[in-house]
This record gives sequence, structure tokens and C-alpha cells, in this order.
Amino acid sequence: MAKKIVTDLHVNGKKVLMRVDFNVPMKDGKITDENRIISALPTIKHVLDKGGRVIAFSHLGKVKDSSDLESKSMAPIAARLSELLGKPVTFINATRGTELEAAVANLKDGEIMMFQNTRFEDLEGKKESKNDPELGKYWASLGDLFINDAFGTAHRAHASNVGIASNIGEGNTAAGFLMEKEIKFIGGAVDAPERPLIAILGGAKVSDKIGVIENLLVKADKILIGGAMMFTFFKALGKNTGKSLVEEDKVELAKSLLEKSNGKIILPIDTVVSKEFSNDAPHSVVSVDSIPNDEMGLDIGPETVALFTKELASAKTVVWNGPMGVFEMANYAKGTIGVCEAIANLTNATTIIGGGDSAAAAISLGFADKFSHISTGGGASLEYLEGKKLPGVESISNK
Repeated sequence: MAKKIVTDLHVNGKKVLMRVDFNVPMKDGKITDENRIISALPTIKHVLDKGGRVIAFSHLGKVKDSSDLESKSMAPIAARLSELLGKPVTFINATRGTELEAAVANLKDGEIMMFQNTRFEDLEGKKESKNDPELGKYWASLGDLFINDAFGTAHRAHASNVGIASNIGEGNTAAGFLMEKEIKFIGGAVDAPERPLIAILGGAKVSDKIGVIENLLVKADKILIGGAMMFTFFKALGKNTGKSLVEEDKVELAKSLLEKSNGKIILPIDTVVSKEFSNDAPHSVVSVDSIPNDEMGLDIGPETVALFTKELASAKTVVWNGPMGVFEMANYAKGTIGVCEAIANLTNATTIIGGGDSAAAAISLGFADKFSHISTGGGASLEYLEGKKLPGVESISNK
């Protein structure tokens, strides 16, 4: 069933609650990556231009105790949002109460306000992240309509998404443009891809990607595997893995996945090894059949990059989640860069990055505009690729 999107709602003169995902990285009170804020601007601008009154809110990190109140405040994000919009954003340092209610009541058509970090409600019993019924009902009472544009939290049933949606009134919830795009690209890649569909999976652990691999074995035409997780598969094949990271308790699972794959899973053929987990230590490229006992694999090698590039050449849909090596270290970033370039150079394919480290890699390498879609939600996109229903998406009104 198709979901309502923001253009399906009449927002003029309405108080529009908008769940955004402004969970951005911060250092010394400064935003270090504002991609998620920029991604939400089209939805915010649409509602403001149509005369809606925007009440924006988000979480920022995990709030464990009162010492987090200053470092996890949304105040600097509201200030940056104001600069990006070119208009005032009223910030209310509260998540409930008379000050917040008065600010909502005073809001005029085409104006925007933002209230404090929704996770501050977790200081007394996890009210936000446990979807406290009273909190969801209270936040819903502040508005007339609810727009969910926070795909990054769509895999969680929180008071600020599912709680509001279940209390705002039937038909009054819609997806923002970013949420719509996530559903279209990631959902489309899994449910109705143009073929061949090739998935590239990396990262450290097989255990993080079990559900994804099992779902993609049914959905995808090929699955290319890199990152440290490849060594658990090599162990399953009886290869020597040296000091490489191996999930010993997942070796049998890896073996069964390979048996079920009917050749769909393609593993690396060479790897970059070193005796130390350090960018400065000596390193070399070896065949995956010749990993020394005292060395560890930290990246895929150049022959694997060439192999993966060849496999990708015929793809019509590509989904990538997880780096090919320890890409934070320059000597072990070449595999990730090579795969990123191979996908970026495809001209007749829908190319999707499922958030997380691979998204960070593509953006930092300057390839962001070469992909059809870069997801803003790593965890949510992984669960979507697993074929799971996401509570934040399910709670949006159907058309």
C-alpha cells in the first residue's frame, strides 16, 4: 500500500509536527557533517512555503545522564538550520511544558520552531525510546498534522514517530520527501529491482549482516563480500586466515550460507596483510590462499577490486553496505575507494548506498553526487534490506 507523502496533506494554517533526523556528528559543539540537515530542507521548505507552521524535533545521540544535557543540546543545530533556511528558527529548550506550548500557540503561518532533544525524555525511564503512551499522546496534542522525515529512526518504535502517529488522528500522518526517497530506492531495490541486482557487503562482522545476506540470497543475482567479514567465510572454506578477524561462532553459519548461495556469493581473491593493526606498519598484497600465520588481512587487494569491477559492469541495480577494509587508514582504504569508483562509474544502473560507513566513505571521497541514492539511515536501511517491516514507515498513513 502506497504511503501518504507531504504533498498529500493540506498544511496551510496547520501546526505541522515534523520528526527530522538531525542526529549529526558533533565535535566541540560544532557540526562536522550536516548531510542529514541538508537532506531534510526540501520537506521543511515545502511546508513553510505552503503556509504551514513547522514544529521540528529530533534526537541527538544517546542521553545517559544529566551530564549529557549540554553536549546533546539541539541549540547549535537549530542555529545552523536557521542559517540554511535563511529565516529565524525559534529554539525552545524543553521537550514539554508551558514554554513549549506557548511557543507553539504563538507560531504563525510560514514560521518554524524547534524543540529540545527528544532523548532528554529518556532520563526518567526511557520514555522516548520505549514509546511511552502518555508522551506520544502529549506530543501529538501539540499539532494538527505529523510528517515523518526521519528514516534513520524508522526501524525503532519511539514516542516521536510511532507514538505521535498513533495519536494524531487517522489520515493525518505523511512521509517527508526524504522518507519517500528512502522507501522508493531501498524498498524498490529489494522488492522490484531492475536486474541484474548486485549487492556489495562489507564491514567487520558476518553477525551484523546475517539477515541481509539470507534475504539477498533470494533477491539478488550476486553478492560480493569484502571487509573483515570475508575471513569468517574463508575459515568456513578451510583457508588459513592468520591473525585476521574471524567470528569463530559464525563459521558454520558462513559455511551454510555458501552452500545455499549456488554460486551467488563472490569472495575476494587477494588481500592486503600486515603484522600490526596500524597504518604505519609494513604491508603487502597476498592471495587469500597464502595468508601468513603471523599477519592479518586489512583490505581487499587490487585483483579483487578488478574482479568486483568486472562483476559490477553488467549491473542494473547495485546496493552497497559496508567498507571493504579499514578505510580510516590510508593504506587500507584502496579497496573501498576502488569499489566506490567502480559503482560511481556505472552509467545505466540505479546505485544505492545503505548508509553507515560506506556512505561516509563515498561522501568523503567526493562521490556523493555519482550515486542514485545515499541512505541517511544505516541501521534502518540494513533492516529494510533484510526485508523487515519498519515501525516508523508502517505508522505513516496509507493513501
